[in-house]
Amino acid sequence: MARDIDPSLNRRRLRIELRKAREAAGLTQREAADALEWSLSKLIRLEAGTVSLSVTDLRALLQLYDVTDPRLVAELEGAARGSKGPSWWAPYNDMVRAQFAQYLGYESAATSIRFYHPSVVCPLLQIEDYTLAQLAPRENGELARRSAELRTTRQERIFDGDSGPDVHIVLDEAVVRRVIGGPGVMRRQLEHLKTMARHPRVCLRLLPFAAGAHYSMGASFTLLGFTDGDDLLYLEGATGSVANRDDLGLTARYQECFEDISTKAYDGDRMIELIDAVKKSLGSS
Repeated sequence: MARDIDPSLNRRRLRIELRKAREAAGLTQREAADALEWSLSKLIRLEAGTVSLSVTDLRALLQLYDVTDPRLVAELEGAARGSKGPSWWAPYNDMVRAQFAQYLGYESAATSIRFYHPSVVCPLLQIEDYTLAQLAPRENGELARRSAELRTTRQERIFDGDSGPDVHIVLDEAVVRRVIGGPGVMRRQLEHLKTMARHPRVCLRLLPFAAGAHYSMGASFTLLGFTDGDDLLYLEGATGSVANRDDLGLTARYQECFEDISTKAYDGDRMIELIDAVKKSLGSS
């Protein structure tokens, strides 16, 4: 499946550039909204990248902010035209929370993905049977099936083809030792991890129990990288999913955490040996 440009990518470009231009013009969001006779909420949504932007509204903003560079204006007008239309996950809108939908848009635009999970296989590396078994305690059969389908589509968009993001994943040793779906499913899942470790854009590591404590022991996190260097931190917990874009200090702590656990984690032959040892312990029945 081709990793086509999602409208969220264009909305993200507009969000970054318009906020930068407003701040350069010395205007607050309230002042800009008042000058254009817009509601404050409209400008906030535009700068958050949660809604599309018409070319007419874009030109009004650029005039207010005194943005005149012809090349930049043309690029932003193209982004505004491309900010409309359904996202690739539209068929799953009834089951995708708003914040996770926002994350999927950012994931579509990312040039790098760094992911850590302390307890289950990363969704991007799950086989279908593993996904269904993981979801079974909290989702009915049809909902679990569609959730698995959504994950498969995400995997195809990320990994199929020659282009796509570089994916760096650290899984805790507990991930490969927790038997989800029974020994047979788990053996196939472990074999799939070995296969994906050979993917040219994947760097997979396993963090051994012996590595001790670290900053994110109890929760997964994702760091999305972009060509403009504006990293995004995504945290998922019991209270919901949060895409954090503005707390640079918190993002930096998770960046440091990922570097720390990556250094301590097994990769290459040492990682394969651990996976094979766990797989062997599951037996062959």
